[in-house]
Amino acid sequence: MKLSINKSITEEKLIDGCVKGKSWAQKSLYEKYSPLMLGVCIRYLKDRDDADDVLVQGFMKVFSNISKFRNEGSFEGWIRRIMVNECLTFIRKNRSMYLETDIEKAENDPDYSVLDSQLEADDLIRMIQELPVGYRTVFNLYAIEGYSHAEIAEQLGINVNTSKSQLSRARAFLQKQLLEAEKKLNSKIIGDEY
Repeated sequence: MKLSINKSITEEKLIDGCVKGKSWAQKSLYEKYSPLMLGVCIRYLKDRDDADDVLVQGFMKVFSNISKFRNEGSFEGWIRRIMVNECLTFIRKNRSMYLETDIEKAENDPDYSVLDSQLEADDLIRMIQELPVGYRTVFNLYAIEGYSHAEIAEQLGINVNTSKSQLSRARAFLQKQLLEAEKKLNSKIIGDEY
């Protein structure tokens, strides 16, 4: 019986291998980070094919710029920033995707205590993906990535007030979706009681 010890490759070795253009390192790095980064891309781009294309484009940028990573901060964060920037580039190139729709103001606040126990993370992701592109982009940048409205405006080439308006509309849309989810849960609970 042959005993082999499988040593895990450190992030530092992966980065060094990628800097040297080693295909094994690029493959390992891609396999390690692509599932997480695909999730980032899907948050910005509703269409899975577009997200896949942007993911590949983003990793091409990662590999061509990896020598610029200076071990300041998280490597995953560095890759994430490249992916977000690639998503934003895609959205800017496809400005026709920015069609906005008016959303009627939510009449009351959802009961988050009811939703808290029933709503899954997948449901929230689905709700975010249903946002119109402009709303979804600003919401992701502000609420998830932590950008300021000034940074969002600069990244997207829009006015700061437009960023604030898009975020407000995204929140109203999500609030409406949460109210609908609450109504469905309440009717299901009532239906189950009878």
